[in-house]
Amino acid sequence: MSPLFRDFSLSSVTSGLLSAFVGFSSSFAVIVQGLTAVGASPAQASSGLMMAAVAMGLAGIVLSLRHKMPLSVAWTTPGAAFLATLQAPEGGFAVTVGAFMLAAALCILAGLWRPLGRLAESIPMTLANAMLAGILLPLCLAPFRAMGLLPEIALPIFLAWAIMARINRLLAVPAAVVVAATLVASGLEPGAFAPEQLWSGPVFVMPQLTLAAVVGIALPMFVLTMASQNVAGIAVLKSFGYTPKAGPLISFTGLAALLSAPFGSPGVNMAAITAALCAGPEAHPDPDRRYWAAIVAGIGYIVMGLGAALAVALMAVAPPAVIAAVAGLALMGALTGSLTASIAQPEAREASVITVLITASGLSFFGIGAAFWGLIAGAALYAWDTRKLRRAATAEAAE
Repeated sequence: MSPLFRDFSLSSVTSGLLSAFVGFSSSFAVIVQGLTAVGASPAQASSGLMMAAVAMGLAGIVLSLRHKMPLSVAWTTPGAAFLATLQAPEGGFAVTVGAFMLAAALCILAGLWRPLGRLAESIPMTLANAMLAGILLPLCLAPFRAMGLLPEIALPIFLAWAIMARINRLLAVPAAVVVAATLVASGLEPGAFAPEQLWSGPVFVMPQLTLAAVVGIALPMFVLTMASQNVAGIAVLKSFGYTPKAGPLISFTGLAALLSAPFGSPGVNMAAITAALCAGPEAHPDPDRRYWAAIVAGIGYIVMGLGAALAVALMAVAPPAVIAAVAGLALMGALTGSLTASIAQPEAREASVITVLITASGLSFFGIGAAFWGLIAGAALYAWDTRKLRRAATAEAAE
């Protein structure tokens, strides 16, 4: 028996399947909501969801086989949440796709050219988390707005999430998704879905690019992907004793994102939360055999991605408030983590709060969205405040 198949185990299969199920069901609504907000048609949103799942599945399989480590890959949930706060740019979804490709190209360059990687990593984590918190805050209010509009649907969804979170937090959002799908499906008339709605293949979009999309979409997505996903994903792997070279992994996932972007995929990157399911001891007591969990997870993502049209079709017939509620619940954990991290540094708290507020406000100048301006304003205050502190420390040392 070859070493590859000798390392295979039942525990890696169960951990990998759980990782794929949690990763897909917990955030596919965010992906579709984000793509729809920036101008994707139902067919394009289905294509984007499918290609993102296939890209992260294939990338995880290739990386895990090559390095013999559980290198899980995920789609950019923070990036999709950011997209959900925007409006379709002038020029439509083709301009958004161009921004996806530029953000992916920057990730490739960040992995290959260390100065750009260092520049991305030099953004204070407090500000990066504050920007993410500002993006997530309006989305996480949606479940409670939905309770006022559709209490008979939104309240059971919230209760399913809240109760399951106390039992097994990983399954909280999947439980909410199951309840939402059941309630929506129970209200459908027979024949609500046409056969052609249940399957659709990839849809190619000829990319375009504008300056406003570069600054307002591509650059924030690059920052979110690097700070909220890639850096966190590498940190999770290190916490389990794996020490892969970050640069090649970031470049490879960037390449997967670049190749899938013309089909509507918002991007893929190193996984963080689901990475722990594949890299932990539950996957296998022997760390050298856990890579099979990431391989199985990759296969699971591909299979579920091929059913993307069904997920999009169900979302299309659901009340928008219900979809927003499910997406908001899926982002609750990320909001909690980003808010906590944004105020962890006492001297940067005011800059972080300003970043959160401006980003959450939705303001726009010159066609550039609030996330960019929030980060710029926060960075200016952060530089000012930390410079004052350094001067005071220097003066005190001189005395």
